[in-house]
Amino acid sequence: MAEAGGDAPYWSQDQTVLAASLGSGPGGLTSSRAASRLDLVGPNSVEDAGHLSSLRLLLRQFESPLVLILAFAAVISLVLQQWVDAGIILAIVLGSSLLSFFQEYRASTAVEELKKRLALTCRVIRDGVEQEKPVSTIVPGDPILLSAGNLIPADGIVMEAADFLVSEASMTGESFPVEKRPGIVRSDAPITERTNSVFLGSSVRSGTAKVLAVETGRRTEFGEIAARLQARQPETDFARGVRQFGYLLIRVMIVIVLFVLTVNLLLDRPVIESLLFAVALAVGLSPELLPAIISVTLSAGARAMSKRGVIVRRLDAIENLGSMTVLCTDKTGTLTEGTIVLSEVLDPASLPSEEVRRFAFLNAAFETGIENPLDAAIIAAGESAGLTTGGLTKIDEIPYDFMRRRLTIVVAEGATPDRHLIVTKGAFSNVLDICTSFDRDGVEVPLDAEARAGLEAVFEAKGAEGFRVLALATRRVAIRADYDRQDEREMTFRGFIVFLDPPKPEAKSTIQNLARLGIAIKVISGDNRFVTAHMAQAVGLDATSMLTGKEIAALRDEALWNLAPQTDLFVEIDPQQKERIVRALQRTGHSVGYLGDGINDAPALHAADVGISVEEAVDVARESADIILLSRDLDVLRLGVEDGRRTFTNTLKYISITTSANFGNMISMALATPLLPFLPLAAKQILLNNFLSDLPSLAIASDNVDAHRVAQPQRWSVREIQKFMIVFGLISSAFDLLTFGMLLLVFRANEATFQTSWFMISLLTELAVVLVLRTPKPIFRSKPSHLLMWSTIAVAIATFAIPFLGGLTSMFGFVPLSAPHLAAIVAILVGYIIATEVAKAWYFRRENST
Repeated sequence: MAEAGGDAPYWSQDQTVLAASLGSGPGGLTSSRAASRLDLVGPNSVEDAGHLSSLRLLLRQFESPLVLILAFAAVISLVLQQWVDAGIILAIVLGSSLLSFFQEYRASTAVEELKKRLALTCRVIRDGVEQEKPVSTIVPGDPILLSAGNLIPADGIVMEAADFLVSEASMTGESFPVEKRPGIVRSDAPITERTNSVFLGSSVRSGTAKVLAVETGRRTEFGEIAARLQARQPETDFARGVRQFGYLLIRVMIVIVLFVLTVNLLLDRPVIESLLFAVALAVGLSPELLPAIISVTLSAGARAMSKRGVIVRRLDAIENLGSMTVLCTDKTGTLTEGTIVLSEVLDPASLPSEEVRRFAFLNAAFETGIENPLDAAIIAAGESAGLTTGGLTKIDEIPYDFMRRRLTIVVAEGATPDRHLIVTKGAFSNVLDICTSFDRDGVEVPLDAEARAGLEAVFEAKGAEGFRVLALATRRVAIRADYDRQDEREMTFRGFIVFLDPPKPEAKSTIQNLARLGIAIKVISGDNRFVTAHMAQAVGLDATSMLTGKEIAALRDEALWNLAPQTDLFVEIDPQQKERIVRALQRTGHSVGYLGDGINDAPALHAADVGISVEEAVDVARESADIILLSRDLDVLRLGVEDGRRTFTNTLKYISITTSANFGNMISMALATPLLPFLPLAAKQILLNNFLSDLPSLAIASDNVDAHRVAQPQRWSVREIQKFMIVFGLISSAFDLLTFGMLLLVFRANEATFQTSWFMISLLTELAVVLVLRTPKPIFRSKPSHLLMWSTIAVAIATFAIPFLGGLTSMFGFVPLSAPHLAAIVAILVGYIIATEVAKAWYFRRENST
């Protein structure tokens, strides 16, 4: 991996020799060479290119232990020449697996299509021209141009750099950015000492660089780690809850199945028939379609959300979005218009100044780091005023970073050939800290306490009016070749750059709508307290409920846990404090969403329960997020939250209803087996029942959701599902026992009649309970979706028809039933629906009261 241009590792080679060995040079690769190399080395991705292979996905459906047990049972049937049983078992298993495959494939391809809309690109030099290319097409030999906010797309060496700081925490665990610069490093240097190298998965914190790609995809350091660890995304609470509850069901199922098998053997029933019955019972009692149905429901939710401009990068995040109780966001572009306009440029006396406008224009026009709307506003206003950079030459740049919170440009002016002009703009306090004088009518006057207080008063007054204010300072120095942060000193304060970013007219109503959904807004901003308070007052937040970054730094964690939930505005915040605020809110039981688009938002996006970003965000923020908004609009997010809650509610419907029905069937089988002189159902009948009852369940993804279910955040609770399972499972078992008594004592049913009757009642009650328990309301007051209703009706009609279809009757061991039998089945079904309705009203009334 390391020897790109010979026996020596690439970081210990001269960059010119290394580039030549890769067929590259100042003009980069030719398009034809890049294309042939891409064919040779493959896409620049650490993921398996074929991870969506339909064949692999299909084979995965047969990895379930339950499916393997069924296949074993089919083999036993074939060996014993039970051709019909074997064929039925294989057909139903194949049908279920294909259904699961189709739905999972559709879900995964839908998500991948959405992800393609967010594919990362980077700037490379090919054919001597700077071009924008997808990261997946980067090959060794490509010169890559990087700036603050970019994710580094390959391993390589630094060819050129200007104050180039890189965050390598994902690679080395080092939390502070490290500086990278051109040079040669000894061949045995560990990764932490390769100061001339960058690595895939790292991100640029500040500065600019040109990097030569040497290793891509799985040959990178990150790719090797990923291949060794097979790292996966952390499991969400929802996924963990589903898995743990599935394990609980399986444990109970194993106990019941072993009990039933043992009883059958003790009663001297045929071994093979008893074994097939036990295996079929295991499948019939397990929610084997649960993963497929969750995929169907979540992918349907993801498709619905994408139509509203909300793209889901991780399906599991939909549940977290629906359970969100706090949303942390910056104000720019979400609560404000985001279209920043340069309002005025003032000198230290708060008077308009064309000289300060020119200095601001030079700083913004020559800046090459992070693209931002403030610089765009300065340049637009300057160009409209006729300003240009003509006659000036850029000498150096000290890029913006989030510790200094300022940016410096060094230029050469034709009028002063022996001097360079340093122009710095940035946050008011950070610029003021490096000034020792200020401009008064063209004269540099020492900056004393009185002058400093006057400047601060101007700054606070403009902030209180809702303006965002930057400061500008200059200094002329003797010519030198290189400049760094140490040169930002002894500067002259020149004036204020004043911007207007008014609140969105709809922001107030959007915040109120989110509050009605149980979601509180917390503004986390690096802006000063005055402008943030003005904005908060305009959009309906409490402008007095505020903590500053300085105050937070002085707080112990326990104190912040207490204050954070009560605070609306976090102002003058340092980047590292954002994650601390998110964790404090989580510590007090909140499910936290974080909306961010900047370099310094990535740690908070990772820490939040659901990370949210926007399409135009910097690479590192977008890749850290679970949800992407195509429009930076909180109302779009509100619609996404509502869709997330509908999706979660429908997923929970299936889990709750299926587990209660399965639990009831387990109890019924356990009680019936030792009391009956024959098996309650044949193995093939259990399988058919299971298959038919699952068909309408797939339509739950499209079901309507009651308004009150959307109005409040919902959280996964295994305890609630267990209570639901026990209450409604026992009601199902009670009616099963009533059915057994009626068939044996009233109708004196033989084996075939008993099995046919119970097959019909068991299937019809499972269909009915979906319609009854899908809502806490009375069944007639909540309308199901058309797909759920008609699929249920279709299977119910098929249930009544099956005993009278000659071919199926003989194949499955059914017999036609008499009119009294059918009337009794309908009566039991109606009684079951009424009893479940009454129990439902009691259950939810009790839940609501507690």
